[in-house]
Amino acid sequence: MGEAFKEYGKLEVPSSAITEPIEVLTENFKNGSEKFAVCLIEEVPIASVRFTEKSKTLYFSRLSVLPAYREQGIARYMLQWLENYAKQLGKNKMECKVRMSLAGNIRLYQAIGFHLVEEGKVINPNGHTVKTGVMEKVF
Repeated sequence: MGEAFKEYGKLEVPSSAITEPIEVLTENFKNGSEKFAVCLIEEVPIASVRFTEKSKTLYFSRLSVLPAYREQGIARYMLQWLENYAKQLGKNKMECKVRMSLAGNIRLYQAIGFHLVEEGKVINPNGHTVKTGVMEKVF
């Protein structure tokens, strides 16, 4: 994830994914507050996504694909896998937050049925204000 998000360090407000301690990820995984899916090619991780289950919604974050593997449909594949998983759990919606400045990410989600349902601002873990949107897909 860190390698895939490295380019977001050049944004006006760098992504907090770059500085997030591995201990936070490890603890979230151990205590069950988050789950992770990893896409492997020949046993090498090339993409990942984090997600949590809400009552009727699967919320995902930090969808990341290594730069060398982008534009090959891997992010779409990961999102389709998540949707199938959500349906198996009886969920009827997927949801994520996006940076409004990352139009490519918004277009990707819209292309597979997500809709922007809310815009706002959040304070990221590094203390910076970021314009965000909530996107959801109902199925």
